[in-house]
Amino acid sequence: MFLNKLTISSGSTIIREIKFRKGINLIIDETKASKIDDKQSGNSVGKTTVLNLIDFCFGEKPNKIWLDPETKKEEYLLIRNFLRENKVIISLLLSKDLDRPEAEKILIERNFLPRKETIRRINDISYTEEGFIDKLSSLIFPHHSTEKPTFRQIIAHNFRITDESLINTIRMLDKYSSDVEYEALHLFMLGITFDQSAEKQKLTNRLRQEELFKGRLEKNQTKGAYETTLSIIDSEIEELNEVKLNFNINPNFESDLNSLNHKKYEINKLSSEISKLAIRRDLILEAEQDLKGDLSQIDLDELSAIYEQANNHISSLQKTFEDLVVYHNSMVQEKVRFITKQLPEINAEIESKQRLLDVLLTDEKQISTKIVRSDSFEDLEKVIIQLNENYKRKGEYSNIIDQINAVDKEIEEIKEELDNIENSLFSEKFQTNLKAQVNKFNLKFSSISNDLYGERYGLKYDIITGKNGQKLYKFSSFNTNLSSGKKQGEISSFEIAYAIFADEEEIPTLHFILNDKKELMDDNQLVKISKLVENLNIQFVASILADKLPSELSKPEYIILKLSQQKKLFQVPG
Repeated sequence: MFLNKLTISSGSTIIREIKFRKGINLIIDETKASKIDDKQSGNSVGKTTVLNLIDFCFGEKPNKIWLDPETKKEEYLLIRNFLRENKVIISLLLSKDLDRPEAEKILIERNFLPRKETIRRINDISYTEEGFIDKLSSLIFPHHSTEKPTFRQIIAHNFRITDESLINTIRMLDKYSSDVEYEALHLFMLGITFDQSAEKQKLTNRLRQEELFKGRLEKNQTKGAYETTLSIIDSEIEELNEVKLNFNINPNFESDLNSLNHKKYEINKLSSEISKLAIRRDLILEAEQDLKGDLSQIDLDELSAIYEQANNHISSLQKTFEDLVVYHNSMVQEKVRFITKQLPEINAEIESKQRLLDVLLTDEKQISTKIVRSDSFEDLEKVIIQLNENYKRKGEYSNIIDQINAVDKEIEEIKEELDNIENSLFSEKFQTNLKAQVNKFNLKFSSISNDLYGERYGLKYDIITGKNGQKLYKFSSFNTNLSSGKKQGEISSFEIAYAIFADEEEIPTLHFILNDKKELMDDNQLVKISKLVENLNIQFVASILADKLPSELSKPEYIILKLSQQKKLFQVPG
């Protein structure tokens, strides 16, 4: 498929229409070098954005159009808002043959709106994100039925836009791509049929995940350490069970303990009652002593003489002084009898309660002795707690050991499946076929590279052992220690050679090559490339600064778009 036309539109308004041709297609930034600064370089005029828009039509994420290529986080909000607010649609027309108007065509349409407003059409039919990629893959690579390599991986070499793809000839995917993914991709590109490539990648990923999981399980201890610890725990459990079995537990411990507590309660209650009675008795005895102290102990002879004198003066006195004293003492004695009449009863009650207290104290002592002689439930509880803790640890470690055993079994089964795949992938027949295809490609690669800058480069492969122990085909170009300019030449040689090789081998491929930053390439190489692709069935689309453009290429027939600070791609002011 060739690029036919790229259209940028908003409603019925066409913002840009870019028509492509066979051979070289140049996108020129006419901004003068002296005026270019940090704010005006890069995507400011849109020469790189044209390439990104083509990539977008092949399934790339929309935010690549407005993301800063260096930070990967900062957004050009002016561009993003313009594309969304104006409901801009990007239309890319592909053609199987640019020389025949009636040739098969594919029309791709996409916009930048989210969710329900998203436009994702192929030949006027809308698709989901996944369905969109599947449909493109079936149209461009109709005989590719396996999951790996993916559609985006297959076409990656045609889009030399990112920094990684501009400095790596055959490892043009993102930095997270694995060797096994590259193996599947390069075998596909060489026309080597290997239906198990997707299965091999799945198994490799599963193997990596299982080994990572095993690593987490054995992060603190190895399987052997867990098994040793488990053996020690089993011994401790056996010892604790023996202690538990020999425990001298009183079967009536709880009942005896309750009885003891009740006895203590009764003793405390009875002791309190006796104390109260004793206080009452002591108070009565003290009152008795006080009253007895009030009995008259007066000298009656002396008082009698005084009373006589008083009687001589008061003839009406009826009672003698002796009578008064007798009366006073009789009253005091009556009070003493009244107060002390409760003493026998109190003393009797104290004696009764004391006898009962003595019985309770004897019972308490007997029950306490019985309880003390047996092992307590508190001690048994400690043993049970230790047992439970050991059983918990045993369960935890047993579970880890079981998981490790399961992982080991899974790893063994995966490796066995990978071995079966490798037996086919690395068979003598397969390698013979692979060498033949590599040799065919190298005839083209070395010839093109020699024409461009007088050096012959080729593709080679080595059979390596991956991190998980599986064998892999790892491809590389012969030389890698090149300047950025020569590396660009090597990459261009590779892509041109591959397009020729794919056509000869009838391997479906895109017949265009997108290249950014061609100013890094030597002028002579770029001129040679233009002459080379002009006579081949290839489109070479490159963005370049006008003042870096060789004079031989500064011709209208080679330039498909001119941009500048005054004529930006989207024509957005600011």
